Amino acid sequence: MKLSRYIAVAVLSLLMTSCGIYKKYEMPIENSYVNQYAEAMAQQVDSTSLPCLGWEQVFTDPLLQDYIRRALAQNTDIDNAVQNVRIAQAQLQGAKLSYFPSVALSPNGGAAKYGSGKMDTWTYTIPMSIQWEIDVFGKILNRKRGARITLEQMQEYQAATRSQIISAVANVYYSLVLMKQQLALTERTSEIWKDQVESMKLMKEAAMVNEAAVVQSTANYWSIMSSIPDIRQGIHELNNSLALLLHEPAATEYSVTDNLDFELPVSIENGVPMYYLAARPDVRAAERGIAAAFYSVNLARAAFYPSLMISSNGGFTNLLGSIVKNPGEFFIQLAGQLTAPLFSRGQNIANLKVAKANQQVAMNNFENTVLSASADVSDALSQYRNNHEKREYLLKQINNLEKSVEYTQELLTLDPKTTYLEVLTAQSSLLNAQLASLNCWHSKVAACITLYQAVGGGR
Repeated sequence: MKLSRYIAVAVLSLLMTSCGIYKKYEMPIENSYVNQYAEAMAQQVDSTSLPCLGWEQVFTDPLLQDYIRRALAQNTDIDNAVQNVRIAQAQLQGAKLSYFPSVALSPNGGAAKYGSGKMDTWTYTIPMSIQWEIDVFGKILNRKRGARITLEQMQEYQAATRSQIISAVANVYYSLVLMKQQLALTERTSEIWKDQVESMKLMKEAAMVNEAAVVQSTANYWSIMSSIPDIRQGIHELNNSLALLLHEPAATEYSVTDNLDFELPVSIENGVPMYYLAARPDVRAAERGIAAAFYSVNLARAAFYPSLMISSNGGFTNLLGSIVKNPGEFFIQLAGQLTAPLFSRGQNIANLKVAKANQQVAMNNFENTVLSASADVSDALSQYRNNHEKREYLLKQINNLEKSVEYTQELLTLDPKTTYLEVLTAQSSLLNAQLASLNCWHSKVAACITLYQAVGGGR
């Protein structure tokens, strides 16, 4: 009687000291970053904000939409992310089933022969064994909760992968638009410069310019012609990059738009709202990493407490001790086992220290992810604003350079003081400004795509 009291008191004290291992994860709001994240998550979602817009609302070009759909359906990175989610779902299902007993059936039989007699001593046993672990100290509970968190992490990683694929396709697509615009502009300019060479030759015959002007204009023509193969090579490589994203054979020529009027469908704010960062899948996954580490610590603590296992064996047999009886009879055995770790060569202590260290690593990773996300959004906003302003200046420069080319060409034929160098300089300046304007447009578009990805877009 006294022994049973001692056992009851010991079990009760263990339950009281182990209550922390049953606690569910709560965001550690004493950490400023986690606190801000929790507040942002509690805010009412604005369905019209940039992070909540579907990718089809942002990328309205029909050709681009088709490429994105194909990438989402065929890209292997997306498929790998889906498979990781399925793996996590299976692990969670396994963790849930750990609450149920395991049942095994292992029938066996045999016979014996003595001397020249018949083999008539047949024995058989048809046993069924049941083992059931009673989750007294939360080991199964914490494994199940950790598996659920892992599933949520994999779902966020899948969303992050989806966002990356959408943005990658859009970036390659608009890079193709840029390169094809550059090719068209360069080819048009080469035709103009070719006509200019012929004009220089006629003007030389009329003694208006010398041979140096003809040679210089011809050299400039061949200079611009030499840049065309480089642009075509760039287009070829971008086509292959897009084919890889779409998981299609290389060397495919993809069509693109010639419309340069890409803009985000919402106004771009100057600040970086925390909600924008909280919507990012990688930030959400990093926060789930803290939760997973929390349950790993709980599981490491639970290893210090006993395990209670109930087992039962039953079935039908004709072997009763040393007696073989036909027909056989039913049998049943029931046992309970309590295993308490006394000395495990410091393994449990080491595992707990590792789990706590991993918990701190998860917290550091979350903070770094938030800071990196903030920098991504800030950089994209700055790049968008600066390139928007820069392109307005370049368009004004192009307008004036077009007039400059026109005026210098007229002066070359009318004013003997005007030299061919002024014409070539004006033409070169115009081409450089036009190419710079295209590059600036592309940088602005790339900033929009980066911003959309940086705020977790891709739904």
